[in-house]
Amino acid sequence: MVTQLGLHDNDLVLWVQLLAETLNAELLATLQADHPDLRYAHGFLFQQLVERPRAVGEVAENLGVTSQAISKAVRELAALGYVERTPSPDDARVRLLALSERGRAAVEASRAARRSVNAELAAALGEDRVREAATTLQAALESRNAMQAVTSRRVRSAQGLLGEGR
Repeated sequence: MVTQLGLHDNDLVLWVQLLAETLNAELLATLQADHPDLRYAHGFLFQQLVERPRAVGEVAENLGVTSQAISKAVRELAALGYVERTPSPDDARVRLLALSERGRAAVEASRAARRSVNAELAAALGEDRVREAATTLQAALESRNAMQAVTSRRVRSAQGLLGEGR
């Protein structure tokens, strides 16, 4: 079947991209109500710091960018109160990055927004369809050898850490 766009309905890549763009825009708009300075790309850095503080070099390696790119993003996020830099207890020359209280609040706000959208989708589509879709998308990630990046929080932005615009 051909849609109004002239595309075939089974173009999974297209539908996933369009849904991701739509959901990302909705979630970012919700998050920016309380955190107006945050951008989509900041989430990739936040994910590196959710579990524990990390060294600049480790974050850079995990995200596939330079230490300079991480340092630039951290300066911005530290000035906004989302990230803190502290000396490593093992080596004072190494700076550890950690989420501040405000950074953790932004992470929780993002999680709450995702829970809300997931609940809306479950109400609109039904719990079984949402669970089946999630399972299918996880299998698709596995088929592309991408689940390791997801589970290790090493998903990288296609636009780079600093992204485009605000």
